[in-house]
Parts: sequence; structure tokens; C-alpha cells
Amino acid sequence: MKREVLFLILDDYADWESAFLASALNSGVRLGGKMTEYVPKTVAPTLGGARSIGGFRTAADYDFDSMPDDYAALVLVGGLSWQSPEAERVIEIVRNATTNKKIVGAICNGASFLAAHGFLNHVRHTGNTVEQLELWGGANYTNRAGYVEAQAVADGGIVTANGSGYLEFAREMLLALEVDDKEHIEAWYGFNRNGLYNQQNR
Repeated sequence: MKREVLFLILDDYADWESAFLASALNSGVRLGGKMTEYVPKTVAPTLGGARSIGGFRTAADYDFDSMPDDYAALVLVGGLSWQSPEAERVIEIVRNATTNKKIVGAICNGASFLAAHGFLNHVRHTGNTVEQLELWGGANYTNRAGYVEAQAVADGGIVTANGSGYLEFAREMLLALEVDDKEHIEAWYGFNRNGLYNQQNR
């Protein structure tokens, strides 16, 4: 049975930020090659799902009350609703995930949400600038020294990325989950980052 990676979405979620990771989990990183042991599933406040910034309506596999306890990783997809009442309900979900040693990924405002609730205080991390993390986190964010100016950072079971780092975020999540060997994951990343012709002519 495949292990589930839960993509948590709220209204006005950034649909592009999870697309590469979800497709790689679902179909593998090798063209016509190795399938993964994972399957992406969506979680939203209700089973009605959420609407993306791009206008896509996504139904949810689980709502906050029915999501399983047994899963491989939790992904907080960025967007414009991470300071909403619905987002407050995610605090306990993330706390349970970290307590139970699940991999937690957060991109864009998902990373800012982690900062706002103290989840980045003991790991190296990144986000949409350290200033935004401090703005969102206030007194709850005490780890400016752990901030790294990078597209994505993985440390201590937590993967963070800024809003333009969706490919790097996907790479770090794939490596953390050991979806394939590092060589194939890096080749997948290189192809998606550099394109077909740049890859051939380097």
C-alpha cells in the first residue's frame, strides 16, 4: 500500500507551488521508470476543498476532522489565507505532525505560518525573507540566526521554501522522503530547472 503525503490547502492557495512535488510523487522522477511508494492526497478545512489563486476548485480527500494519523509527510501549500481563522486550526495539525516525527514541508506563506507559531525556532529554515518571518512571528519567532537565504532548506524533518522556490522545495521534499536515489532526483530537478535544450547543450 502506498504511503500518503498530505497537501494541506486553504482558499486562495498557490496552485503552482505544489504541482511539481505532487506529480513527482504520483508518477516518479524517472521518465517511464520507477514509480514511487507515495501518493499525494489533499486536506482542506472541509471536504468541499479550496479554490486556488488561479481559480481552480480542488476537492479534498480529507477534511481537518477526517485526515488520517498515519501518513508520511504534511505539506503546507502557500497562498493568501495563512492568517485566517481556518489557518489557526492547522496549528494543532502541525504540532501533532512534528511530535510524531512526520516530515513537514511549508512553502511561501506556509513557512511564514510555521514561523508565526514557533515551529522554526530550532531548525535552519528559509521563507519569504527573514523580515517577513519576523513580521508574522513576532515574539514567537526567535531564530533569525537559523534563517538561510536560499530557495529551499531542509533541516530536522522540516522543509521550507520561499514562494519562487517550488522546484527546490520539491527536490528537498523528494530527498527527505527518499522517493528515489539522489542522482535521479537531481536529474529530475536539473531537467525541470534548465529545460531540454539547456540540458543537452551544457
